[in-house]
Amino acid sequence: AQIRSWVVCLVDADISNNTVNRKISSLKSFYKFLQKTGQRETNPLSKHKALKVPKKVQVPFTRKEINQVLLNINQNKDFDAIRDKLLVALLYSTGMRRAELIEIKESDVDLENGTIKVLGKRNKERFVPILTSVLETLHEYLAIRDKSQFNSEFLLITSKGNKIYETLVYRIINSYFSKVSSKVKKSPHILRHSFATHLLNEGADLNSVK
Repeated sequence: AQIRSWVVCLVDADISNNTVNRKISSLKSFYKFLQKTGQRETNPLSKHKALKVPKKVQVPFTRKEINQVLLNINQNKDFDAIRDKLLVALLYSTGMRRAELIEIKESDVDLENGTIKVLGKRNKERFVPILTSVLETLHEYLAIRDKSQFNSEFLLITSKGNKIYETLVYRIINSYFSKVSSKVKKSPHILRHSFATHLLNEGADLNSVK
C-alpha cells in the first residue's frame, strides 16, 4: 500500500512514466538485495508491472534533407567524404541496419550484378540490389581506397584502415543531418525508417518492404 501511494504521488507530480519505471526498478533491485542478504523474505515488487510508456513517433527525413546531405558531402573529395557519402547512400537506398552495414565485407559486393550480400539477424542472408547512382559512388570509393592500399576485408573502413564502428556511424549521420534537419532524432535508424516510408509513399507493397 505504501509503494502504491508513492507511485501515485510520482505520477501526480507529472513525472514521466519512464522516470517512474526507473525509480521502481531501483527499489525492486534493493528489495532483491535485502532478500539475498536475509533481511527480507519477500519482495513486494516481484509482481509489479511497469507503467505503459507511449511509443515515440519516429519522423523520417525528407527526400530534400537526404539530397542536401549528399550534396554537402560532395563538396569534398577526400577519403572520409567519399566513404561518408557511400555510407549515407547505402543506409538510405537499401534500408539495412547499422550493424549489418558495419559487417559488410568487400567480398560481399557483387559489382557485376549490382548486389550486396547482407547478413541479418539470426544469421539470415539476403541479397540487396544497389541503385545505379550508389554503384557510381561505390566505384569512386573503391578507387580511392585502393590508392590508399588499406589491408582490410571490410568494405567501410576508417581513414586509418580499421573497420568502422557503431558510434562512428552514428556520429557521421548525426553530424551531416544536424546541418540540414531540425528533427530531434538524427540516427542511422531514421534513415532505415525513411527508406521504408518513402517506398510506401510511392506505392510499394508493405510485405515487400518488410
